[in-house]
Amino acid sequence: MKTTKAKKWLWRLSVPALIAGCNGDADRPDPFAAMEGEAIYKAECAACHGARLEGQPDWRTRRPDGKLPAPPHDATGHTWHHPMEQLAAITKHGMVPPNAPAGYVSDMPAFGGKLTDRQIQNVLTYIESQWPPDIRALRAERLQQK
Repeated sequence: MKTTKAKKWLWRLSVPALIAGCNGDADRPDPFAAMEGEAIYKAECAACHGARLEGQPDWRTRRPDGKLPAPPHDATGHTWHHPMEQLAAITKHGMVPPNAPAGYVSDMPAFGGKLTDRQIQNVLTYIESQWPPDIRALRAERLQQK
């Protein structure tokens, strides 16, 4: 009986590591993280940022209340211009300094009390997985220059 439990435990540890090691493309996001991130994105983010990451219409134009609509997270937006650390901070804390000017008003909620750091990272992994290879390459080049 101990052998069976040990084998199950070893199996749980080795299969994900084996699959991750067989990914073969170091530039591609972890598919398991992206799957969890997609589910969280659909539940928490898609209502504002769009089911296809398309953002809200006229996202660069302030509404009468002074707020900007939710930007797209696909290749047409500016999300890919920012480092993951900054995107994670915005997701966790909302649009507050240092990622927005003091007093900036936004509909972007802070998810730090609702999502773990890993869940936030997985949402970002999902978003990144949706960018075409040329955008990922441009992003890597842009971030390397900073």
